[in-house]
Amino acid sequence: MATAFRSPDKSTVPEAGELIAGLRAARARLLEVVAGLDGPRLMGPQIDIVNPVLWEIGHIGWFHEHWILRGLDGRPPLIDGADALWDSSAVAHATRWSLPLPDLARTHAYLAEVERRLIARLDARPPDARDVYFYQLVARHEDMHVEALAYTRQTLAYPAPHFVGATPPPAAGPWPGDVAIPGGTWRLGSTSDEGFIFDNEKWAHPVEAAPFRIARAPVTNAEFAAFVDAGGYQNRQWWNEAGWAWRTETNAERPRYWLGGKWQGLRWRRYDREEALPPHAPVTFLGWHEADAYCRWAGRRLPSEAEWEVAAAGAPNAGGTGLAPIKRRYPWGDAPPTPARVNLGFAHDGLADVAAFADGDSAFGCRQMLGNVWEWTASTFAPFPGFSPDPYKDYSQPWFGTRKVLRGGCWATAPRLARNGYRNFFTPDRTDVFAGFRTCAP
Repeated sequence: MATAFRSPDKSTVPEAGELIAGLRAARARLLEVVAGLDGPRLMGPQIDIVNPVLWEIGHIGWFHEHWILRGLDGRPPLIDGADALWDSSAVAHATRWSLPLPDLARTHAYLAEVERRLIARLDARPPDARDVYFYQLVARHEDMHVEALAYTRQTLAYPAPHFVGATPPPAAGPWPGDVAIPGGTWRLGSTSDEGFIFDNEKWAHPVEAAPFRIARAPVTNAEFAAFVDAGGYQNRQWWNEAGWAWRTETNAERPRYWLGGKWQGLRWRRYDREEALPPHAPVTFLGWHEADAYCRWAGRRLPSEAEWEVAAAGAPNAGGTGLAPIKRRYPWGDAPPTPARVNLGFAHDGLADVAAFADGDSAFGCRQMLGNVWEWTASTFAPFPGFSPDPYKDYSQPWFGTRKVLRGGCWATAPRLARNGYRNFFTPDRTDVFAGFRTCAP
């Protein structure tokens, strides 16, 4: 268990002010993403891929209180019966619409009081290693829920959230072609000097990567439309057994929010509005089954998780014949993300064209390996050798073997989450997240 409390940020323990800033940044985004959601929208319809908005807001406060005020300090809960309301490990999903939840004003007051007490702890004394770990955990947990709430608004056709400072995404056109990646030994996973990491990234271990070719950019709407127009959703030969069962059950004929038929003039529903589908933006709200079927039709394949990480974090050796013994934290190097390099953290109001953000290219010339859209990989979510769960045991362990790995983050992902080593994971039928894909040569 002690491995969870290693000093973050390459052995530099964050000061209290840095941890407080992290809490406040997450909370500011949360308040933006839920603004305007009141009345019936606080609960919404009961469907299995979203939570009631009111429940999710309260759960965030509960998580902070559970791990720090109660877990570290042993304090009693601020709200009697809070565990029966918001403990996601114990409260069945289908029951969350019928719980006696506090109203919106009381829920916001609860969040504010928890935050006030968390900040007071840090004002009272310097943080120790346990403080550092759990403050970073709860802030990142809130980041994840902010992203989930952003796509919940899309799922439920609510108005788009307004994020202060967001600008229109750049229109830069397509970015076709492949890059060649040499083979060699690669250390897949993260190390203890990379700062805060999740248990499923532990620990870096050697894998052998054969040479391969990978697309310079994710698959675009225009490229995926060719598959739709060719009858790809109706042709059994492009789908594996599970994928065809999904397509038959859902009767899918095109990506989830696309409207109409042929590519010419194709439109989609973006939040509560109908808009023209941008041809050179990456296709999104796409499930793994759809990505796999496209690859079969196009004579391509999805990259493995290891191949994706090599393309994002690796570099060629001096002769270009193998992999250099380095691993970049971000595709462009170790410098922090900036709006010039990557579309993260709601800096832009949606997806940019795939040719944008040239300054964020990887050493091999892959663009947008981080940000813009999550990318499905071929790999099933599994533990790395020697895995042991961190204190939040239900974060990774229950989902091994049932989900597919996604890498790279999206336009709604918090920058502190988006690193080359971060692993996301969803079931292959999920079409409600900001997910797309890039392909490899066969």
